[in-house]
Amino acid sequence: QVQLVESGGGLVQAGGSLRLSCAASKTIFSLLNMGWFRQAPGKQRELVAAITSGGTTNYRDSVKGRFTISRDNAKNTAYLQMTSLKPEDTAVYYCNTERPVYSWGQGTQVTVSS
Repeated sequence: QVQLVESGGGLVQAGGSLRLSCAASKTIFSLLNMGWFRQAPGKQRELVAAITSGGTTNYRDSVKGRFTISRDNAKNTAYLQMTSLKPEDTAVYYCNTERPVYSWGQGTQVTVSS
């Protein structure tokens, strides 16, 4: 079982930026296709961005051009750089494998004020 710990969330004004981190507990991380997900109140969890073990990325249309997913396999860590944040980006953000197989962490709250 791989444990995933998200961090880096916070309160930011619209147009601001945040960088989220996802630390994995095992070196198998380097072999995993990883994803960042978010869940807003009253809504289902959705995949925001994904990165393969080889570094290929994909994004939800609503975040393209604003969010960047990356990874550092030496640190067993994935990142989500978020810029030009909008109030509709407000959610709890989680990481997991692109097709989630591990237990969800506590996530990190991102709140964007207008």
